[in-house]
Amino acid sequence: MARRKKIYEGKAKILYEGPEPGTIVQYFKDDATAFNAEKKAVIEGKGVLNNRLSEFFMTGLAQIGVPNHFIKRLNMREQLVRSVEIVPLEIIVRNYAAGTMSKRLGIEEGTQLPRPIVEYCYKDDALGDPLVTEEHIAAFGWASQQDMDDILSLALRVNDFLSGVMMAVGIRLVDFKIEVGRVFDGDFHRLIVADEISPDSCRLWDIDTGQKLDKDVFRRDLGDLKDAYTEVARRLGVMPKNAPPVTKPTLIN
Repeated sequence: MARRKKIYEGKAKILYEGPEPGTIVQYFKDDATAFNAEKKAVIEGKGVLNNRLSEFFMTGLAQIGVPNHFIKRLNMREQLVRSVEIVPLEIIVRNYAAGTMSKRLGIEEGTQLPRPIVEYCYKDDALGDPLVTEEHIAAFGWASQQDMDDILSLALRVNDFLSGVMMAVGIRLVDFKIEVGRVFDGDFHRLIVADEISPDSCRLWDIDTGQKLDKDVFRRDLGDLKDAYTEVARRLGVMPKNAPPVTKPTLIN
């Protein structure tokens, strides 16, 4: 890794120049952060799990025609992806009230929403990724109206796919976050799903028990984060069936 040129290092991943023009090597770290990196830890094996899970989800999306940046997995911690111009937004899709939505609107966690609600946050760690409206996005030129139409379509298609995949293995998709990037062809561009899709970027609850199987385990000190992620991978068939399951269920209050 020392010989490669580092492009960017974030809280959970490092990006390196890829072997071919227009490619990037995405390395998954074991670092876990919460509350805008105020809480930090190193969870051995987390990067391996997220690499495999993101590969699983991106490959599945490609198979149903949802474009994304994934090309192939290189090893246990790295994958080759397309280089994109990231739209400076986090796109959040919520199926049930949880986290900041529950706090903002006073809705009890776990309340099913009347329909999926899509929210946008401006990507800026220093500002805490503030919630923004489509009016902000248009006014500051972060994305065009056509971009926003495409982003909404992509987000809802990802939601349909992830909800079905998770429900099939007894997991409720509460909410998730994606990022979107522009791929250029001359003067024209199209939008594709980028970054990662993993338990780091989703809220996943066991349908029967309400057990949390996502980063809230770390945020709220509910148990072993690696056990939770391993359980998701095991149910999806990403990890061997003899991988140890989560041993301590945590019920939602």
